[in-house]
Amino acid sequence: MRARSQTGGFGLDSPVLVLNQGYRPVRITEARNGLAMLYLGRARALDATFEPFTFEAWCKRPPSPTDEAIGTPRGPICVPRVLLLEHYSRVPRAPLRLSRRHVYLRDNYTCQYCGRMPGLKELNLDHVHPRSRGGRSTWENLVTSCRPCNLGKGGATPEEANMRLRKPPVRPGWSLALTLAASRRRFVEWEPFIGAVGATLRAGGGESGLVPPRGE
Repeated sequence: MRARSQTGGFGLDSPVLVLNQGYRPVRITEARNGLAMLYLGRARALDATFEPFTFEAWCKRPPSPTDEAIGTPRGPICVPRVLLLEHYSRVPRAPLRLSRRHVYLRDNYTCQYCGRMPGLKELNLDHVHPRSRGGRSTWENLVTSCRPCNLGKGGATPEEANMRLRKPPVRPGWSLALTLAASRRRFVEWEPFIGAVGATLRAGGGESGLVPPRGE
């Protein structure tokens, strides 16, 4: 498909949220893949009122001033922000890669010892069970810490340093993994689906909701 963005957006690289038949998020894909699924009849596009559109009906829908449109030989086509799969009801359980950024996101950029949010430059990773004593780099042994707490703890365990963790470090579940994937490019059309995931996490007292880091 030869196409380009007519509104200064991401064009065919624009992210699209994909839902299963039960309107539950299953993944985030690029617009080029989303439009292909729409064209092949594997999915329908949802507008802001959750009305489903086939490919032909979506192509006839005139772009609004806030829509991102792709220029094609048949005229401008709106980039769908949300797709509803026609024949898929499962929710995948894709693992989330362990990384510094993902640990920070899991912990909401908050020191897990003192509860402060000092900003990205003042954060680092702490091994709950120290590396010098055999501690491994795993989801269950890494937490976000501010520099003063990290220095204060040193090579001790939290119990030895008389420092209490705010919550046990855990491997993120699928809901949080999808929320993290959406944290960089997120659209208002996603909020009824992704936003509900974040609200559930916060209400449950588990992993906290996401807050953009200072200085980023």
